Amino acid sequence: MAASNLEGVLLGMGNPLLDISAVVDEAFLAKYDVKPNNAILAEDKHLPMYDELSSKDNVEYIAGGATQNSIRVAQWMLQTPGATSYMGCIGKDKYGEEMKSAAKAAGVTAHYYEDEAAPTGTCAVCVVGGERSLIANLSAANCYKSEHLKKPENWALVEKAKYIYIAGFFLTVSPESIQLVAEHAAANNKVFLMNLSAPFICEFFRDAQEKVLQYSDYIFGNETEARIFSKVRGWETENVEEIALKISQLPLASGKQKRIAVITQGADPVVVAEDGKVKTFPVILLPKEKLVDTNGAGDAFVGGFLSQLVQGKSIEDCVKAGCYAANVIIQQSGCTYPEKPDFN
Repeated sequence: MAASNLEGVLLGMGNPLLDISAVVDEAFLAKYDVKPNNAILAEDKHLPMYDELSSKDNVEYIAGGATQNSIRVAQWMLQTPGATSYMGCIGKDKYGEEMKSAAKAAGVTAHYYEDEAAPTGTCAVCVVGGERSLIANLSAANCYKSEHLKKPENWALVEKAKYIYIAGFFLTVSPESIQLVAEHAAANNKVFLMNLSAPFICEFFRDAQEKVLQYSDYIFGNETEARIFSKVRGWETENVEEIALKISQLPLASGKQKRIAVITQGADPVVVAEDGKVKTFPVILLPKEKLVDTNGAGDAFVGGFLSQLVQGKSIEDCVKAGCYAANVIIQQSGCTYPEKPDFN
């Protein structure tokens, strides 16, 4: 596909968060009542954690947020400036400025809504033995309004995009915005993609999730989220392949032809359910000593997958690219990557 056709082809909307990432110990997790390898929203008891992480010698600040990570990785894989765009809400502060320069450096066209009152959202990334736990303090990210989306210069990004990706986390912020773009995608024969994103989304935002999943041509998730999704619906199966199949067969909104479910399982094969069939694809195995941290692995997988999908490649190629991107990301700290991809 020629570079000119790729301009603005992929749009993401979500919660832009500045990752405050540090290696900690089990005692740190216990102190703040954090489970390993989970993703949660911050409660009052978690708030002192951000300063404590910031004071560590090994702390790193990385522009993050699930959707923004996926969009940055897709942009990196595509190597075509402006192929991707992104919307979300930040504060008017130094973290917000850092976010803007990071998006610009990544080649992403970012139209942030800047909130006057709330600080830019942050995400505590606690790394123990290479596994990450995420505690998101949404702050400004929680303030995104559909009014911003409806402004002509922002809606233009929606009009231009042929693929729209939104992580489930955004369901807690602006279901109205998601609905607007989901309906636009259905009416204009565009591809709309969602992510299950976290067990708590599947458990506590089921209605909002259900409403928008009917518009989703692709649903991504990992094995933990898939099992919770199944449990909440009383499907009485823990088998990831069966669950993927059931997800792919959930009801579709009018204008939608079929759905593909893509479930990752860490080092185990990726499960893809499509047209009543299930396929599995092996991931690229990484020796334990090369693992730096798993933060952003799932986001990177989606980014890699999207980079091929927008070019009309096969599902197999999409999964391959997803596995490649995830493999690169887990060898780096946070959702970061080398200058150029080495994927062919």
